[in-house]
Formats: sequence, structure tokens, C-alpha cells
Amino acid sequence: MTVSGPGTPEPRPAAPGASSVEQLRKEGNELFKCGDYEGALTAYTQALGLGATPQDQAILHRNRAACHLKLEDYDKAETEASKAIEKDGGDVKALYRRSQALEKLGRLDQAVLDLQRCVSLEPKNKVFQEALRNIGGQIQEKVRYMSSTDAKVEQMFQILLDPQEKGTEKKQKASQNLVVLAREDAGAEKIFRSNGVQLLQRLLDTGEADLMLAALRTLVGICSEHQSRTVATLSVLGTRRVVSILGVENQAVSLAACHLLQVIFDALKEGVKKGFRGKEGAIIVDPARELKILISNLLELLTEVGVSGQGRDNALTLLIKTVPRKSLKDPNNSLTLWVIDQGLKKILEVGGSVQDPPGELMVTANSRMSASVLLSKLFDDLKCDAERENFHRLCENYIKSWFEGQGLAGKLRAIQTVSCLLQGPCEAGNRALELSGVMESVIALCASEQEEEQLVAVEALIHAAGKAKRASFITAHGVSLLKDLYKRSEKDSIRIRALVGLCKLGSAGGTDFSMKQFAEGSTLKLAKQCRKWLCNDQIDAGTRRWAVEGLAYLTFDADVKEEFVEDEAALKALFQLSRSEERSVLFAVASALVNCTNSYDYEEPDPKMVELAKYAKQHVPEQHPKDKAGFVRARVKKLLAAGVVSAMTCMVKTESPVLTNSCRELLSRVFLALVDDVEDRGTVVAQGGGKALLPLALEGTDVGQTKAAQALAKLTITSNPEMTFPGERIYEVVRPLVSLLHLNCSGLQNFEALMALTNLAGISERLRQKILKEKAVPMIEGYMFEEHEMIRRAATECMCNLAMSKEVQDLFEAKGNDRLKLLVLYSGEDDELLRRAAAGGLAMLTSMRPSLCSRIPQVTTHWLEILQALLLSSNQELQHRGAVVALNMVEASKDIASSLMESEVLEILSVLAKAKESPVTRAAAACLAKAVEYGLIKPNQDGE
Repeated sequence: MTVSGPGTPEPRPAAPGASSVEQLRKEGNELFKCGDYEGALTAYTQALGLGATPQDQAILHRNRAACHLKLEDYDKAETEASKAIEKDGGDVKALYRRSQALEKLGRLDQAVLDLQRCVSLEPKNKVFQEALRNIGGQIQEKVRYMSSTDAKVEQMFQILLDPQEKGTEKKQKASQNLVVLAREDAGAEKIFRSNGVQLLQRLLDTGEADLMLAALRTLVGICSEHQSRTVATLSVLGTRRVVSILGVENQAVSLAACHLLQVIFDALKEGVKKGFRGKEGAIIVDPARELKILISNLLELLTEVGVSGQGRDNALTLLIKTVPRKSLKDPNNSLTLWVIDQGLKKILEVGGSVQDPPGELMVTANSRMSASVLLSKLFDDLKCDAERENFHRLCENYIKSWFEGQGLAGKLRAIQTVSCLLQGPCEAGNRALELSGVMESVIALCASEQEEEQLVAVEALIHAAGKAKRASFITAHGVSLLKDLYKRSEKDSIRIRALVGLCKLGSAGGTDFSMKQFAEGSTLKLAKQCRKWLCNDQIDAGTRRWAVEGLAYLTFDADVKEEFVEDEAALKALFQLSRSEERSVLFAVASALVNCTNSYDYEEPDPKMVELAKYAKQHVPEQHPKDKAGFVRARVKKLLAAGVVSAMTCMVKTESPVLTNSCRELLSRVFLALVDDVEDRGTVVAQGGGKALLPLALEGTDVGQTKAAQALAKLTITSNPEMTFPGERIYEVVRPLVSLLHLNCSGLQNFEALMALTNLAGISERLRQKILKEKAVPMIEGYMFEEHEMIRRAATECMCNLAMSKEVQDLFEAKGNDRLKLLVLYSGEDDELLRRAAAGGLAMLTSMRPSLCSRIPQVTTHWLEILQALLLSSNQELQHRGAVVALNMVEASKDIASSLMESEVLEILSVLAKAKESPVTRAAAACLAKAVEYGLIKPNQDGE
């Protein structure tokens, strides 16, 4: 057969009953020869619609491919040829036409495969041979060109900066390639050395969002973990210029700039930490200076008019992440002190601003909360009273500057700033409340007829109500005012805040059932109104947030909890709000969930102490009858059914300063409550709970990390760890679990961690190595001596699984230790489960390290008695472990075998060997066979 070219559709004899198909195909062929490719396509398509046979279909699709090649529609040509090949895999014409289409599409590697197939089917066909040679040359040329990274970079920038380039798809592809190239250090270096930073600056100057995103993401690759390139990049672009991009209106661009600045901060901080070394240090003047310049620019951005609210939030996020010390063990808090001196007033200005007023700073619903978080972090980073006093003085001076001589607008800003402090460093907020006239102004403005003034005053009153120093004052003076506002105001925004104030004051007794602030049933009425507002999606998210705040306080009352979890609409509204842009609601949502699940710390009072307290007429806290375990379990199940896990998983993923360590701790507490019942753990895993727990266990407060780690342990114990934590995630579980082995954790936490680690250690050597790397072995060994039998047993099981690793076997084999002795002695304990674990470890160790067999008789005089007890056990598992140990000892040396055969072990093995076929009988028979081989015993006349 010869192939004349891409065209020439092939005629064939008509199949019986298919004259119309044949007729249309012939018609198509004639049209094709005349150059009417569109007409030919129509004819072939009609023929396909007439129920053509598979063979006919293959030819028709192949002919359609020829038409598309002529029309230069190569995507369709490839599709049609592929359809023909599906019908007939050996269709050489279809393969050839597909190779032509692929070649035109630039997919040379795929085209060459089709041509190679053509040549194999028709080795003597010169058309195929020539086409294969041509395409081979093209591939070599392409490889040479593409191997030159400089050419790639040049080509990409040429496309991106060409104003005549109209194909946005081409530009998009070039920008993606540039970002991908920059992710590899070699690619990033090529871009950097190819005048890349200056070219990226030109992309930034275009103002086009897509090009700016590409430039920022490429710059991330250039600066990532490379200090000298980072400083050089800043010198070209200008620190001020990079920071200013944060303030643009486009959220995606602002976030990309935020990511770039975070990478720049990390690169500079790494240099400050490491000091100057080698050629890196030679290029850099002073990374600490660059760091301060960056932070100074961020502080300036906070108060610039024209900066977007999102940009302001991103600047606050960067300051939260980069300024305070990561650990209080680090003695150097100079950066925090510098930021307080240089920028505290600017942070307070954001915290005291009102959302979107004309002529003021643009802020989002989360800006003030972010400012509060930053102020709190800075205050917590101070080391002594003098530093804290300076912080207080600066705050008070700022508030006074607005409160005195600035009229009503100044007073409102001052009160808003006090609210910001009360939500952050509350100690500073309390002191600000005590400034002359502040509290009186708050009370007075609550009665204002202007909604904006009322909002500011009522919010300040609410935040002050939670602080111990002011709670009694507000309880005395504020309740009647708040009730009046709630009843008389026509505006929901005021009523909902007044209600929250009442909720806060009404929950002053916490979970103490006997400490009721309001009349019976009042809290239920307040909660009902909160749920009503929460479910009203006509109200904006910022106002509905306050309904959640109210419920966060009211759910201290168990009656409120019971009604709340029964209200499916309210629960769904709560979860929906937690996923919204209104991030400041997270803490309130988490607080309400902690209350509903009773996952706060609660200790049952000592009955004797209760009697003494009653005798002394002291107040004794009482638990609500509906806070008993049965009620709590029922509430947990209702929350799970409503989708609480997926909502919390979204909350954990939040990239916002509002997700504070305290908030993380609350979420960890709830997760621990959700996995308490074994039956519920599958639901938690199925909804992504395992994945969400990992970051909670690795970041946050000590209590929060411990609670999350315990929840991880519970999941690892009862479910398949490889399913719960798929892929690489399973290795991240090890560190939190090992943290539960520390002595400051409870016995239950120790036990659950040991059980979970036992499961992990039994999965793979890589996991065992991870456990060893986390230095868990000494702690596990320590718990093998624990008095509590369950902890002792769990530690022994864990150690036996770890003994599959060479490093642990070396520890047992090392001279001068009692590890082997402990396993031998535990194999003779009364606790059957402990015996089973220890005997299993002994069986495995003696199999892998025969040298240990000779040491068993040396570690204790009771070894033979223990081995005999294992062999005589009614538990088949113990019996099998004993038989394996005996076999390992017999095979290890003739001397050990001799001592065993001279004891009652010989008789026991003889009896076991005659029993019904099982692993025990096989091991016993192997022992006797080895003894016969040594000449220690002789078989009887029957050869047994």
C-alpha cells in the first residue's frame, strides 16, 4: 500500500443493506476531490448518522480527519483520527493523519509515536520513513532550544511585554510558565540573571491584574529562601513600591503581594538569625536594617488614605506574623519595642476607625479585630513592667488626645479605640476605661438618637461588661439602659447589640446553675431572639455576628444549649456565617460550640469539700441537670448531624489573624469532644476532621495543641491511620502523638498516645523511623515501668512493634541494659494482655537477633519457668509465642537446645507436636527435629 498524502478519502465496496451510507461516502469523496472540504464533511457526517457498520464508521471518521487537515482545524483532525483508531487500531491512514495533526499542534512527542507505529505496520513505506526523519529533526531542534533556559525566559517576557500581543491565552500561558520556572532555584537564578527583576517591574507597572499576579508570583520564587536575591530585588523595585501594591483594590493582587512580602520577611529574618557567612553575607549590607525599613513602610501604609481595606488587613496580618517573637524563650524582643515606639499610634488609628465613613480610612469588617490581635500580640511580647507601663502610657495619651478638645467626633474615636483595646490587651483597655469621663461618655452616648453614636457606645459597653473590674459597675448601671435600648430602639443593629450586652451580663455565673442573674426563663427568651436574628439572612453578616456573640454567652445555660441544638435552621445559619467573609465571628462560633459540647475544663468538686463549704455557708457551684454526660452526648450527635465538622474544618483553614491561638484552642476542645464516642469517629474522619486536627496540634496554645493531639490519638486508635491521614499526612501525626508522652500530660493522654503510636509503628519502617527521630523510645521505655497496668501494657506493645527496626534491636542487644530482662519477666506476668505483648516482642527479637537467645538464661533464673508457662498456656496465641521463642533458642545454639531438652520443655514440646495441626504444633515439631539433628534426642521406633 502507498499513501499519497493527507487527503484522498478511501472508497470501499458497499456493505449489504448500506447503499445510502456508501452513496453518501462516494458523494463526499467527489466533493473532497473538487476541493469542497466543508461539503465533504457534511456528506460524511450524514453517512455516520445512518447506522453505519463499525468498519464504515472508521473510514468515515478517517475521511473527516482528512477534511479537517485541509481546513487547518488540527484539534478536530486529531479527534476524528482518534475515533477511527478506536474502531480499528491498525488503521494506518488514521494513524498517519493523526500524526500530521499532532505535528501541527506542536505535540511532536505524540506525533512521533504514531509515525513509529505506521512504520512498524508498513516498514517499506517511504512516505512514513521520510515523515519520521523530518519530525525527528524537529524534535532535536526543539530540545536544543528548550534546554536553553535563557531562551525560555526571553521568550516569555517578550510575549508578556508585547503590546501587540492580542492572544490573552498566549500571555496567560507565558505567565504560568514563568511562575513555574521560578519555583525551581535554577530557574529563579536564570530569571534573576536575565535582567528578570527589571522586566518584572515593567509587568507591575502595566497595572493589569493578570500580569501583576504573574510578576508577584515569579518574584516569590526569586526571593524564596535566598537572602542576597531578596535584598537585590528590593533595591531594584524599591521597598516602598512593593509595600504599596498591598493597598490596591484588586484582592487577588493584594494577597499575592502579601505572600511575596512574607517570603521577603522570612528571607531577611533567616539572615539576621544566621549572621553573615560566605558570599551571601558579602553582598548584604545589613538585613536587620532592611527588615526595619519594610516594617516601617507597612506601618505607614496603615494610615494612608486611598489604601484598600483588604490591603490594610494584609499589612496587619504581616505585622502579626513577623514582629512578635515566635517563642518567649528568645530573649530579644527589640523589634516589638521598636514597633511600639514607631507605630503604636498608627495601629490604634486603625483600631479606632469606623467602617467606611466618608473621608476616613477604608477598613473591612475584620480590620478592627486584626488591630486588636496585633496589639494583644505586641503587649504579650513585653518582658517587664517598665515596657508594659510605656505601652499603657502611649495608649492613654492617644485616647486622651482624641477625647479632650476634639468634640463629639473625637470622643467617638476615643471610645472606639478603648473597644479595640478591650478586645485585645484587655489590661490596657481596663486602664483606658478608668480615664476621667470615658465610662460616663459611654453611658451617655448609649442614649443618643444617632445610630452611629449609639453603635460605638453600646459596643464599648458590651466589651467592658466582660472585664472583671467594670462588670459590677455595668451590672448596676448598664442593665436598665440596655433593657431600655432593646425595648425602645427601632433599629435592629442597636437592639441586637443591646441584647448581646444583656446576654453577657446574664451569663456572669458561667456554668454555675445556682448563679442566675435574670428571672427564670429570661435567658431562653434572649436566646430565642438571638436565634431569630441569626436565621434572618436579610440582616447583614456584620450585624448577625452579634447574635452569635449573644449565643456564645447564653449557651452557658444548659436549657439554652438544648434548644439551640434542636434548632436545625439556627445551626446551619451559624455554620454558614462561620464560612463567610465576616471572620471576626470565629471566636464566638467556637465559644458557642465549646459550651454546647461541654468541652471547657470542669472538675467534679470533692464531696467532703462541698460539705465543708456548706457548713461554712460558702457558695458551692452547681451543675445544671442537663449538663450530665447523657445530655452532652446527645447534643454532640445533633451537632455532627448538622455538619459541625465541615464547618470547623473551614474555620481551621482561615488565613486570618482572627484565628488566634485562643480560638484554635476552642476548636481543639470541640474536636476532642466530638471524637469522645468511638461510634462518632468515622463521621469526623469522613468530614475532614483528621486533616483539620493536624494544624491545631502543631500550632496554638499548649492546652490547645494537647487537646488536638489527644483527638488525633483517639482517631488513630480506632480507625485505619492510612485512611484517616492519607499520603504524607500520616507522618505529620507522629510529633503531636509523641508530645502526649511528656510527664505533664495526664495518664489517659499517655495511654492513648501509646496505643496510637503502636498502630503507626506496625504500619511501615518509615513510620517507625519517624517515631525514633522524634526521640520517643526513651519515653516509651519509661512507661514500661508505669504502675498503671494499662499504660504499662500499651508501652510494651508499642516497644514490641518498634523492635522491628534495626536501631531498637541494637538497643536490646547493647551490653549492660535490662531491656531483654524486662520482656522476659513481663512474659510471666498475670496480666494476660501484657504477657502476650511481651512474649510477641521476645519472639520477634529472638528471630531477628539470635545472639539474644543465649542471653535469656542469663537475665533471670525464672526464664525456664516462664517459657514453660507460655507453652502450657490455654491461650493459643501465648502458646504460639512461647513455641517460637523455644524454636529460636534451639536453633541459636546446641548448648541452649541441650538445656531445654534436659528440662520439662522436652515433654511439653512432645505433647504439643502430637496435637491437631496448627502453628504451635509445627513450631514444636521443628524444635524436636533440630534437637534430633544435634543428637540431643532420638526419634522413637515410629520415626516420631
